Amino acid sequence: MCQNCAAKAAATAPSRRSVARFLAAGAGLTALAACTPDAGTRPPSSSSPAATSASASQAATPSTTAPATSTAAGEPSAVATPTPTSAPTPASPAAGLPQQHSLTDPASPWLVVNKHRPLSPADYVPADRVQPNVALAVSGEAAQLNGTTAAAAEQMFAAAARDGVTMTLASGYRSYATQVATYNGYVASRGQAEADTASARPGFSEHQTGWAFDIGDGGGACSFQPCFADQPAAVWAKANGHRFGFVVRYPWMFHEITGYYYESWHLRFIGVEAATDMSAKGIATLEQYFGLEAAPGYL
Repeated sequence: MCQNCAAKAAATAPSRRSVARFLAAGAGLTALAACTPDAGTRPPSSSSPAATSASASQAATPSTTAPATSTAAGEPSAVATPTPTSAPTPASPAAGLPQQHSLTDPASPWLVVNKHRPLSPADYVPADRVQPNVALAVSGEAAQLNGTTAAAAEQMFAAAARDGVTMTLASGYRSYATQVATYNGYVASRGQAEADTASARPGFSEHQTGWAFDIGDGGGACSFQPCFADQPAAVWAKANGHRFGFVVRYPWMFHEITGYYYESWHLRFIGVEAATDMSAKGIATLEQYFGLEAAPGYL
C-alpha cells in the first residue's frame, strides 16, 4: 500500500497521478496497486489499464482501418483523424541532430503518439517483440518490448543494479485488442468523459508501439502511485535514463502539453543522442523537443 497517499495527493493536486488495478483478459498482465482519488479530481492515466474480465468480454473487435474513439456506450468506432507532421519542424530543438527520424512511423524511435496523434495503422503490432532479460513483474505480452527498447532496457537495468537500485519491468507491450478491453472497461464503469482522463483510447497508446514501458521497484512499493516518484527506481531513472536513450514521457506539471499527469514510472525510448540532447537542453516533453502542438485532449 502507498503510505499517506491521501495527504500526498492533497498536497500536490492536481499532480502526480494514481491509477486503478487492472487485469486485461489474455494479456498476461498482473494486477497493479493504486491510490485512487475521488472522482472529479483523479488525474489522467495512460499507462495502467483497469479492465476486468467482464469488461474485456464486451470489447469491440479492433479496427484495422482507422484510429478508434468511443461512443457513449464505450464501443470504439472509426473516425477521421488529421495527418500529423512526419518529421521534426525545422525550428525544433531536435532539428539540429545529424540523424533525423520519422515522427509518424510506428517503427521509428522518434514516433510521437498523443491525443492528437494516433497510431497508423491503429492496430499496429511491432514485428520484433522480445522479452528482455530483466527482472519482471508481469508475464505474457506485457513482458515484451520491441528489440531496440529491450536491448537498451537490459543495459539500463544492469547499470541501476550496479548502483544498488532494483528495477522491474511492470508493464510493457499492450496490444490494440488489450487496449480496447482496457478502455471499454473504464467507459463501462466511469463513463467516457472520465475514461478519457484515465486510459488512452485504442490506437493512441505508447505501450502498443513497444517503445515504452513502466517500471517498478523490487518490492512493488508505491506501484503506479504518486509516491513512486520518491522510490529509488524512479529517482535513478529520471536522473540516468537519458544515458540509455530513455525519457520520462509524462513529466511533472506538463499535463497541458502531454495530455497526462506525471507518471514517474512511464519511460519512453527515443535513442541516446536525442534523450541526452533533451536532458542537456532542459526540455521536458517530446512535443516541445520535436516542435509539435500541445495535446491536452482528443480532437
